[in-house]
Amino acid sequence: MREMGREREATKVAYTVEQLVAFNRYNPDILPDLENYVNDQVSSQTYSLDANLCLLRLYQFEPDKMSSQIVARILVKALMAMPAPDFSLCLFLIPERVQMEEQFKTLIVLSHYLETGRFRQFWDEAAKSRHIVEAVPGFEQAIQGYAVHVLSLTYQKIPRTVLAEAINIEGLSLDKFLEHQVANSGWVIEKSQGRGQVIVLPRNEFNDPALKKNAADSVPLEHITRIFPILS
Repeated sequence: MREMGREREATKVAYTVEQLVAFNRYNPDILPDLENYVNDQVSSQTYSLDANLCLLRLYQFEPDKMSSQIVARILVKALMAMPAPDFSLCLFLIPERVQMEEQFKTLIVLSHYLETGRFRQFWDEAAKSRHIVEAVPGFEQAIQGYAVHVLSLTYQKIPRTVLAEAINIEGLSLDKFLEHQVANSGWVIEKSQGRGQVIVLPRNEFNDPALKKNAADSVPLEHITRIFPILS
């Protein structure tokens, strides 16, 4: 019963914040509510880009009220939303002088590593900045999901070692992760002579040129039916 009560309360808070953003977008009086909502997103592992962008815009008009801790949490949540461009959208609203603070410079570097698929460098840098990223629950899992997304779009087969480096998991933890993916995502594990395990990823139009060609060549029936009246 307590958990249900918390869920109702969280829904009520979210609804109220959405109203504030919709009708009082440029009212600085809602700053405390939006800041509290960022903390709510962190604790409940939810996310609202619209509310966070609204807060960053208000900080532009009230720079003396800007909270570096809140801004850092917004950027970490934006990193977790990749491959969506949320991080760039948020960064655009943050003054350059603020971006020069050490924690923000670190987050910008982390973003660059993710955008360029340099996952080993990302995890190494993140390990040096645990006080920033570990303040937001679910960060590691979100980035692992993004890494898997990138690998799935790029490769049909990958060595176990490449996957381990990309998602920063090894040993028994990686075994459990692979078991889950085999059971739920259509992954297949092959044993390669001399190279250990190789993971076969599901084919899609991005990692398989043949599927991309077929997708491009096929014209949906509804499009054909629209063409015929024009030609007649």
